[in-house]
Amino acid sequence: MDTTFTQQCIFGVALIAFMIACIRTGKLSIPAALAAGLTGLLVFAGAGFSGIALLGTFFLLGTVATSHKKQAKAAIAAEGYHPETRKAGQVFANGGTAAIMGVLMLADPSRRELYRLMMAASLASATADTLSSELGTVYGKRFFNILTFKKEARGLDGVVSVEGTLIGAAGAAVIAIVYAAAIGFDRHMLFIILAGMLGNLMDSVLGATLERKHYIGNDAVNFGNTLFAALVAGACCWLG
Repeated sequence: MDTTFTQQCIFGVALIAFMIACIRTGKLSIPAALAAGLTGLLVFAGAGFSGIALLGTFFLLGTVATSHKKQAKAAIAAEGYHPETRKAGQVFANGGTAAIMGVLMLADPSRRELYRLMMAASLASATADTLSSELGTVYGKRFFNILTFKKEARGLDGVVSVEGTLIGAAGAAVIAIVYAAAIGFDRHMLFIILAGMLGNLMDSVLGATLERKHYIGNDAVNFGNTLFAALVAGACCWLG
C-alpha cells in the first residue's frame, strides 16, 4: 500500500475522532467541529503533518488556557460566566489564515516554504492572542489601554497587561519551536516570534479602535491579527 495514502487514511480517521471528541467534551459546537475539520484538512493538504503539529499546538495551548481558572474569569466577565465552547466563526477567525496558506501551498508550490512560514506566523499570533487574553486576565497586575496607556478595567477591548503580553510572546515562541523542529532551527524562528508578537499587538489596536466602536466584531479582529502576522513574516523573509 502507498505510504502517502496510508498517512492520509490515518489522518482522516484521527481528524474525525478529534471532531467527535471536541463535540462530546463541549470544546467545539457541531458547526465549529466541522469548521475545524475543514481547516485541518486544508492545512494538512498543504503542509502535511508539520502543519498539523502547528495547528494542534495552538489548539492544545488555547484549550488549556481557556479552561485555566475559568471560575475566576467568570467572575470578571460581564455575563457572569466564561464560555469554553468555540463557535465556527471563532475557528475560522483563528485558523482561517493558516487554511488559506495551505491552499496557497497547493496552488503555488514554488513558494511552498514561504507559505509554510506565514502559516506558522499566523498560528503564533493566534496563540499569543489567546494566551495573553485568557491568562493575562488572571495573572495581569496593571491593565492599560494599548493606545493611550491609561489605566482601564481588565477584559475591555484593547486593554493589555505586561504579564499577558509576555505570556503571549512565550506562546508565539512555542509555535516557533514546533516549526523549527520540523523545518530546522534558523532565523525563521525569530520571524515567527516577532510576527506573533506584532500580530497580538495588532489585535489589541483593532480592539481599542474598530471593535470598541462596533465597526467589526471579535472574529474579524482575530482574523485580522493572524493575517497581519502572516504578512509580517512574509515581509521579514523577503527583506531578510
